[in-house]
Amino acid sequence: MVKLVDELGSSLGSSWGEGQAHRLLAHHPREDHTFSGEMQHSTSCHSTLHLNQSIMDYIQIPLTVYASIFLLTMFFLVWLRRKPLPPGPMGWPIIGNMLMMDQLTHRGLAKLAEKYGGILHLKMGFSHTVAVSSPEMARQILQVQDHIFANRPATIAITYLTYDRVDMAFADYTPFWRQMRKLSVMKLFSRKRAESWDSVRDEVDSMVKSTAINSGTPVNLGELVFGLTHDIIYRAAFGSTSHDDKEEFIRILQEYTKLFGAFNLADFIPWLGFIDPAGLNTRLPAARSALDRFIDKIIDEHLSKGKKEDDDNVENDMVDEMLAFYSEEGKVSETEELQNAIKLTRDNIKAIIMDVMFGGTETVASAIEWALTELMHTPEALKCVQQELADVVGLDRRVEESDFEKLTYFKCVVKETLRLHPPIPVSLHKSSEDTKVEGYHIPKGTRVMVNAYAINRDKNYWEDPNTFNPSRFLKNGAPDFKGSNYEFLPFGSGRRSCPGMQLGLYAMEMALVHLLHCFTWELPDGMKPSEIDMGDVYGLTAPKAIRLVAVPTPRLLCPLY
Repeated sequence: MVKLVDELGSSLGSSWGEGQAHRLLAHHPREDHTFSGEMQHSTSCHSTLHLNQSIMDYIQIPLTVYASIFLLTMFFLVWLRRKPLPPGPMGWPIIGNMLMMDQLTHRGLAKLAEKYGGILHLKMGFSHTVAVSSPEMARQILQVQDHIFANRPATIAITYLTYDRVDMAFADYTPFWRQMRKLSVMKLFSRKRAESWDSVRDEVDSMVKSTAINSGTPVNLGELVFGLTHDIIYRAAFGSTSHDDKEEFIRILQEYTKLFGAFNLADFIPWLGFIDPAGLNTRLPAARSALDRFIDKIIDEHLSKGKKEDDDNVENDMVDEMLAFYSEEGKVSETEELQNAIKLTRDNIKAIIMDVMFGGTETVASAIEWALTELMHTPEALKCVQQELADVVGLDRRVEESDFEKLTYFKCVVKETLRLHPPIPVSLHKSSEDTKVEGYHIPKGTRVMVNAYAINRDKNYWEDPNTFNPSRFLKNGAPDFKGSNYEFLPFGSGRRSCPGMQLGLYAMEMALVHLLHCFTWELPDGMKPSEIDMGDVYGLTAPKAIRLVAVPTPRLLCPLY
């Protein structure tokens, strides 16, 4: 290109310069005076230098102009041939759209989708981000090209805290992940196992008892159900009914939650990693060391106690299940027999335990609290579900699991809650190669955000999408949440759908149905349903911004404890 510009400039400059030289000479005719030979020679040299300088001055101007025009033309042609990215707001040089970081929430992305459509592009520093907010686009990501978008993006904090992503939630789609998925479905989260967990029933019974004791006084339902789900998962994971270490583990979880969501400039512009206003370089090692001490102690206790092979009365917890695959060196293969397909290290076990604790506490607790909030915000729906419980179960006994299938409206309440408040409002994916979605170029390594919150409220699929109306699920052909209806994605879909869906539903239904059947609920201090705060806080989940507080009164004729 440089050679071409030089040749073009030389040719144009030469012909143009010669004409200018003749015109310059015409304006400066040679004077005929009588001087000495030396003086004539000096004058001649001076005139020649002046002429050459004038010619060069005139030549440089068109060379610069023509070169600029040529380069701009080439740049424009390259720009025309670039691969089209999805539409989105214009970004700044280097930082891109990073000034819009506060809009990368379920609500912010939904608002951007109203302007740019079901798929939009943002440039966050050096990273491409695509947000998907319509069922059609979600189907492309989660079904049609599921194999390309099966990886997970991970920040520096997530990578470090999950021991270089040796867990299941953030691991890429590899043979290790596939075997871990199989282990989770068959051993850790199976419906059969969930039904056998006495810990779920025991903890729900304890919750009912504590609520009955405090009847007539305001109860913070947010704190109540968070404590419930934590105790359920804690016992399921570690097999301990002791709460001695509960507070310590909650502190570790809370710090992990903050670190997972902390903004780190190095995630977007790597060479600015030395800027660390949140103190992540210190907090990350401290948090992981705390987790190491806590779970290493539990693993050592499990290894030391062992288990007799013929002792069928001892119930395995999750640590026991994973220790059956324990090895000092990890191993994975694609064989069908799970026992020979994978070996787990301590880091694997610790990282997976964190997945379970994160995925099974706040998500389930938030769903229960939102269900109670929506019901109290919509008294007609609360009346309907409690009337169904009275008709099907009666007021002389507690609900049993065998009653669940007969509680049609209650099931609709659960679905409608999960539609409006999906446990994970925005799921994250990453493209493993360059691809196209609806004609738009998606570069390899793009971070893809599937906004279930916006999809579940798409006005093209849902009538009055922002209204809590459980009856909509009574209609024939109403969508289910198994992952095949892309307008309803509370648990995701495809390869990366939630493996703990059955366990989460089981815990949610058990807790919610007992709170609704055992008690009547009233708002404190004469508060009206319309005055309930319906705001949320975006994070891993989207819990209520202000906890729900209500006053319980025993409803059943039988004793509650």
